[in-house]
Amino acid sequence: MNTATDRLPCQRALFDLPRELVYLNAAYMTPWPKDFVAIAEAAARQRLRPFTIAAEDFFAPSEEVRALAARLFDAPAEAIAIQPAVSYAVATAARILPVARGQTIITLAEEFPSNYYGWARRAREVGARLRVLDGPADTDWTARVLEAIEEEGERLAIAALPNVHWASGIRLDLARIRTALDEVGAALFVDVSQSLGALPFSVRTIRPDVATTVGYKWLFGPYALGFTYVAERWWDSPPLEDNWIVRLGAEDFRRLVDYEDRYMPGARRFDMGERSQFLAMPLARAALKLVLDWQPERIARTLEALSARIIAIFSEAGFKAPDPALRAPHLFGLRHESRDVVSVHATLARHQVLTSARGELLRVAPHLWVDDEDLERLAAVVQRL
Repeated sequence: MNTATDRLPCQRALFDLPRELVYLNAAYMTPWPKDFVAIAEAAARQRLRPFTIAAEDFFAPSEEVRALAARLFDAPAEAIAIQPAVSYAVATAARILPVARGQTIITLAEEFPSNYYGWARRAREVGARLRVLDGPADTDWTARVLEAIEEEGERLAIAALPNVHWASGIRLDLARIRTALDEVGAALFVDVSQSLGALPFSVRTIRPDVATTVGYKWLFGPYALGFTYVAERWWDSPPLEDNWIVRLGAEDFRRLVDYEDRYMPGARRFDMGERSQFLAMPLARAALKLVLDWQPERIARTLEALSARIIAIFSEAGFKAPDPALRAPHLFGLRHESRDVVSVHATLARHQVLTSARGELLRVAPHLWVDDEDLERLAAVVQRL
């Protein structure tokens, strides 16, 4: 019987990946399994006959998807909002988390820009300071954040952080950081887009105020459909937009003209408009079920072993990976003392090995489709760099 710590077998047969291609770019976008095409076609065909879309179809599918996403956050379903992007979640958090003139918001150098721009705007609006913690992308970010919390003290209002740095794969010890933030009364916003689905995550342990993810990376879902956890203490806060579907009694279309100030319970008030997403929601449902069936614990264990083999191949050519004690098992940035990362990335791509260049790092992000033949092809290409 399989346990949560067993490694998973290779899943390449599920995907339509050319045999000559070595796809090591899950952090950019994961491919859909082949059977998702039929799901997408069925959803599209429904629009040929819109009269088959019932009032309950505006609610029941999204509630099922909300509950599935909640399991990956280790949260109750009512704590999850359906949102389109990290930028939307940042805008929501910037609206509800308090920050005043003279206070500080911290984020990381070379962080994904969606976790920067919204906080920069909010800091300008209220006269606060956005402090971008310096350091190369593959530094020990936990240590840097803890130092900054101690330096800022009670001036610190919000820490806007990733679970895993998107360029380097450096993992932050969010439980330790949360404890330090508690001591100065600061809030925690977490972008888990580069980890949720590939790593176990629990809001019960991390206790973020807000945590968000896109759906199209490690969750295998559609673009423009993501999920945001909002802690219960913020459920009475004003949402970013005022849409009809999150209002109490919205299921009764006949009564929509009886305007209602009250919201549906929990974090649903923070849902995006048109959240029913008739085309995307069936794909999100299938994707979340796929990841939950694999189990994030087993995915992480499998990718840890796979990443070690890939790092060994690159090490033979002089590339250096972050300390295993600091990096995540599924995503890592490689450095080379004398090679330009852009040219290396381009050379690999010409030989059908797909990675990403992010800042000064070559970002490598494998997943369960990578097999021994892929690694043999990779080794042959890397040896010729």
